[in-house]
Amino acid sequence: MIRQLSGLQASAWDALTDGADPFLRHAFLAGLEDHGCLVGHGWDPVHLLAYEHDVLVGALPLYRRDNSYGEFVFDWNWAEAYTRAGGRYYPKLVTAVPFTPVTGPRLLVQAEHPAAASISAALVAGALALAQRTGASSWHCLFPADVQLPAFEHPDLLLREGCQYHWYNQNYADFTEFLAGLTAKRRKEIRRERRDVAELGLQIELLEGRAITPAHWAVFHRFYCDTFERKFGEPRLTLSFMQYLSAQTPPSTPVLLLARAGEDYVAGALALRGTHTLYGRHWGCSGYFRNLHFEMCYYRFIEYSITHGLQHFDAGAQGEHKVARGFVPVKTWSVHWLREPSFRQAVAEFLRRETLAIDHYVDTVAEHTAYRADIDG
Repeated sequence: MIRQLSGLQASAWDALTDGADPFLRHAFLAGLEDHGCLVGHGWDPVHLLAYEHDVLVGALPLYRRDNSYGEFVFDWNWAEAYTRAGGRYYPKLVTAVPFTPVTGPRLLVQAEHPAAASISAALVAGALALAQRTGASSWHCLFPADVQLPAFEHPDLLLREGCQYHWYNQNYADFTEFLAGLTAKRRKEIRRERRDVAELGLQIELLEGRAITPAHWAVFHRFYCDTFERKFGEPRLTLSFMQYLSAQTPPSTPVLLLARAGEDYVAGALALRGTHTLYGRHWGCSGYFRNLHFEMCYYRFIEYSITHGLQHFDAGAQGEHKVARGFVPVKTWSVHWLREPSFRQAVAEFLRRETLAIDHYVDTVAEHTAYRADIDG
């Protein structure tokens, strides 16, 4: 177990991943720790490491938590029920990327390692053992990749479904070709929304990586803090962390959009670029500008994905309104271990009913996307 990733060689950690997911890179996770994003927010690192002859062969990002903020798999009702029954839900253990509802590998093991399955099993067993030993009420693994789900097949582990909305690139030549695949109604609506923004007379700048200066980050961080304070409370990501992102090398490239009215910046949207996917993360605005959110958080990033040949755009959690704008429903997953058998049984029954509802919802929405009937979005 390691309490601070900066004490581990970055190349050793990064060798456990394929590098496609920027959030799992040592630089990103260690940056959250080193730049004050976790302090005071209940994310206490207790990462598990697996060694073979002094060589790191496996890792599990793991945090001891005293709340459920910043997880995006909501278990507040579980915590309340557990407390009413006389138990202490916190502390709990959570495997996740803090503040980041993005699907990706959670059991970090080189895929080509001959003992990959055994190492994965050892990491799961290690998390359960640590939860038992430290008196944690539970262990939760959030947003694991589909391909890793077999590693969580254990009689005491519960699988939970969720739903997000993602955009997929069908080898579009440009945004116009993307629009051509939508129904006439949706094409018209998107064109109207983009026209509304064009009529505002704003200038929207696109900046990437090291081209994002400390001054740009300071502007965006103000927007980010304003949005966070109005909706969620205290902002999590520090200005120094954002500035640190610009120093990272691909595939962890920040992509920043800033909208300007004359000399004044009025809005910003941030995404992080991976090898195959663009991840929309945060947005903020100084006032109301009709449809600017859709333009900056969706349409400009879709254009960016097309231009750069990215296969996939994950615009973040929630947001059923994305469906009308070319996004499609996708299932997400989480895995849960609960110490108390009777509580585990009650949650299992809840999840059984929840899964039926989510399956029905995803199937229904998938039949009513923005795409023409002869087009697979």
